[in-house]
Amino acid sequence: MAYHGPSYGLSRECAMKSQAKFSPERAKQCVIWIEEVTGNKAEMEIKDQIDFAEMLKDGSILCQLINAIQPGSVKKINTMKAPFKQRENIEMYLKACGNYGLKEQDLFQVNDLYENKNLYMVVDNLFNLGGMTQKKGWDGPTLGVRQSSENKRNFDEDVLKAGQSMIGLQYGTNKGASQAGMTPYGASRQIRPEDFIKPQAEPDRT
Repeated sequence: MAYHGPSYGLSRECAMKSQAKFSPERAKQCVIWIEEVTGNKAEMEIKDQIDFAEMLKDGSILCQLINAIQPGSVKKINTMKAPFKQRENIEMYLKACGNYGLKEQDLFQVNDLYENKNLYMVVDNLFNLGGMTQKKGWDGPTLGVRQSSENKRNFDEDVLKAGQSMIGLQYGTNKGASQAGMTPYGASRQIRPEDFIKPQAEPDRT
């Protein structure tokens, strides 16, 4: 497990916020789901986020998970304990998730897992993956809520033009408008003597 010493200042504050967002209960749900999908029991009991990270850190279990859902997603899973090989496993898993249909905001960065920076994002990713499997009609164990399908509406050109015209009328029209009598921006207003002469009152003819 990578250890970078105590954090201070802003780094410590960010670390504490990240820890606060981590839900042990949701993480345990992820572990149970992974075990059911892959058919492999976790070698350790998951008590906190450190245990959760230790279980997934080398990326091999994540690769097994995505291969069980979508066979052939990761061609070769690295079994070496070298850090760059473990990171490569995580990268291959994330790429496979993207190919499966997850959006960029549904993924996490390698260091979020490998260096325990934002483990809650790993949990969120697994829940998003579980939701995507339900959306795709996968008949295996489920996790999370099914992701909604995108509701695209196609309008023909006449409908779009009519909509644009309606927007124009709502905002009014400038047809016949003129800038006559307006002072140009930045120009000083000319003061005329007649501006100060009060008009004489009309005589009372009653």
